Amino acid sequence: MKLLYGTANPAKLQYMREVLKGLDLEIIGLNQIDLDINNIEENGNNPLENAKIKALVYYNATKMPVFSCDSGLYIEGLGEENQPGVHVRRVNGKTLNDEQMIEYYTNLAEKMGGKVKAQYKNAICLIIDEKNIFEYDGEDISYKHFYITSKAHIKRNAGFPLDSISVEIESGKYYMDNDSNSISIEGTKKGFREFFERNILKSEK
Repeated sequence: MKLLYGTANPAKLQYMREVLKGLDLEIIGLNQIDLDINNIEENGNNPLENAKIKALVYYNATKMPVFSCDSGLYIEGLGEENQPGVHVRRVNGKTLNDEQMIEYYTNLAEKMGGKVKAQYKNAICLIIDEKNIFEYDGEDISYKHFYITSKAHIKRNAGFPLDSISVEIESGKYYMDNDSNSISIEGTKKGFREFFERNILKSEK
């Protein structure tokens, strides 16, 4: 089966190819097809809604099997109405730049004792055809917990400002000082693979 991943990010595409290696699937990305779609309005309230919005747009445009992913930031101790979720950059109706994000989230951590546990939760929507649409946002496809701290690292990662205030729980190191990617994604491989295995089997019955 040829399966379109709704992303133009080569790193994300390679990651999913590694996850699904050995399955009878050919994973292609948006850069490999001729698709004229402007920016999709991701107006969902959570990662799962946004993943489905994107997957439906790509499926309706191509009529081929497709999946899309999305993520959101969730902070322990905040009520549901105050969670950043899929609106990490948007606060009180204003879209923050990198430095404004660092200021906002360090102030939040300071108010909550100097550091606070957080997690990026992922979601995925797979559309094989109109009758086979599968959605999932389980813990086994989400990134591991980390700390947001009130003291920002001196270094910056353009476009990923929270790396400067994110600390790995196990090592106590800032993401900026880690040799690996800013977010540990290795732990999600098993969950993503099992999602595809069980749902592609369902669609073939």
